[in-house]
Amino acid sequence: MTNFPSDEKILIATAQQGNLEAFNGLVVLYQDMAFSVAYRILQDDGMAADVTQNAMIAAYRKIDQFRGDNFKSWLMRIVTNACYDELRLKKRHPTASLDDIEGEGDGLYFDAEDDAPLMATIEGPERVVERSELQAVIENCLQQLSASYRVIVVLADVEGYSYEEAASISGISLGTVKSRLSRARSNLRDCLRKKAELLPDQYRQDNS
Repeated sequence: MTNFPSDEKILIATAQQGNLEAFNGLVVLYQDMAFSVAYRILQDDGMAADVTQNAMIAAYRKIDQFRGDNFKSWLMRIVTNACYDELRLKKRHPTASLDDIEGEGDGLYFDAEDDAPLMATIEGPERVVERSELQAVIENCLQQLSASYRVIVVLADVEGYSYEEAASISGISLGTVKSRLSRARSNLRDCLRKKAELLPDQYRQDNS
């Protein structure tokens, strides 16, 4: 078996010549990322695995059409479209996972700026339980978002894509990304405030 270099451009050029082994090299580079996006949108291991596989097959069939400089965004757009297809087919309202938010003060405190992500890193293994409890509440709120809002939150706040990348992946304008993300974050904050009593103690006001 020929060992192709991991350089993405070489793999793409070789795969565009019909070389399946080169495309498999691209699959190795991006399959975990693709599954992560699909799972967080669909919130189902089996569905995410199927969508990822179908997206990779579609990408292989279309790779000769790739003309851009950002293969990752091109591939993730195929994955996202496959998720939309699955949602339309199943008519489900899946959830996506966010990691953390910061809370303090009167009830809960959230950054008032619309452009502020809803997540912040929590360090230390002692926070694992708190993070799990917090994630469960956030997932419940994510479930109440429309699919179009949820996808943008997953791309921007979970996966960490820039607004420009999120726009490219989702196939919408930059302005629409910002608008949807602002509204989605606002809806999530409202939902989380209403569920403050379900959050771990460190995210609630100490009334003692």
